[in-house]
Amino acid sequence: MQILKLATALPENEFSTEELLRAFPCKLPEGVKHNVLNLGVRKRCLINHSSLSQKSEAVLSEDELVDLCREACGKAIEKAGVSARDIGYFIAAYDVNPFLSPGLSQILVRQLGFNPYIRHVNAQGIASTAFPKALELAGNHLAVHPDDYVLICVSGVSSYWFQNQVRGLGNVAEISQIRLMRNAAAKALQLRDWVATMEFFLFGDGVAAAVVAKGKKGLSVKRLVEVTNVGKNDYLAGYSRLSAVNEPFRFGFYSHLDRKIPDLGVKYTKLALKKLLGKDLKKIMSATKRWVIHTGSQKILNLLAEGNAIDSEKIAESRSVLQEYGNLSGASLPFILEKVVSDGGLSAGDVILMVGYGWGFSAAAGLLEIS
Repeated sequence: MQILKLATALPENEFSTEELLRAFPCKLPEGVKHNVLNLGVRKRCLINHSSLSQKSEAVLSEDELVDLCREACGKAIEKAGVSARDIGYFIAAYDVNPFLSPGLSQILVRQLGFNPYIRHVNAQGIASTAFPKALELAGNHLAVHPDDYVLICVSGVSSYWFQNQVRGLGNVAEISQIRLMRNAAAKALQLRDWVATMEFFLFGDGVAAAVVAKGKKGLSVKRLVEVTNVGKNDYLAGYSRLSAVNEPFRFGFYSHLDRKIPDLGVKYTKLALKKLLGKDLKKIMSATKRWVIHTGSQKILNLLAEGNAIDSEKIAESRSVLQEYGNLSGASLPFILEKVVSDGGLSAGDVILMVGYGWGFSAAAGLLEIS
């Protein structure tokens, strides 16, 4: 199976971290500002940026999300030299969509000009490992329909979640102070505000798309593996969920990022790479020309590079995407991969290793080769 072409789309609204610090609904302590700057994000693009001082809940529209998906998919189809009618299977992978149902693929089918009888599927809630999972689904389809073209759309739009979390926030305590608090309920509330703040400054918006086929010239997908929930409750290290509000037809949103996520990321990616490469682990890792590593944060990128003895220049594209666009959730891997391929410097036979990890708790790895 080959990835023929990759394409990306970004919102027009670009904001530096400094701009967003000034626009934040409350003044942040110096320690919290330091935490924000250590995330490694310089700027991001956001489709849903509105007044953060507004306390009323906003009614969300999917229009800007759909527009971004249409742009990325249209670019990928055009670059691959095919038409929408050539696509036999459509995979939409995403975490956030204002519509719980219908899913994103249903909305996009007509927007992209597909035949309404096209096979399509939604892959929701997979987060950072969404692209490898979408490639797995594409491979399964192509095994049965080898002459088809498959279009993958991965949405990394998270501002619907993470902007509303901090709307009207009154104060955010430093993490060192939160850890000293004895009242469990007060501590949990302050920690929730701190996590919401980090998420707001970490995640950006963007959509990536890929056209995949079998037996064509392109970036060959040699093997994909996934490891999920090694520990029974590891999924609780990072999640988002609905919560009940004592009013009819109203729901709240709760998300959590545990301090053990960096260590879990290292553990899970090591397991995934071992399963992917087996006895050839050291040999292939040493020969790998470029690594595509999910943009969790600057700290996580550093830990993964150190833990796997990866040369800094081999993850330059991962660092660049984090700095310029923030954590793009499931879209981060195809964003980085597109940058690796388009920047040149690779030749036939060169190996690329792709690693995603995060909420689930899951890690996925892929062995790719320039053909």
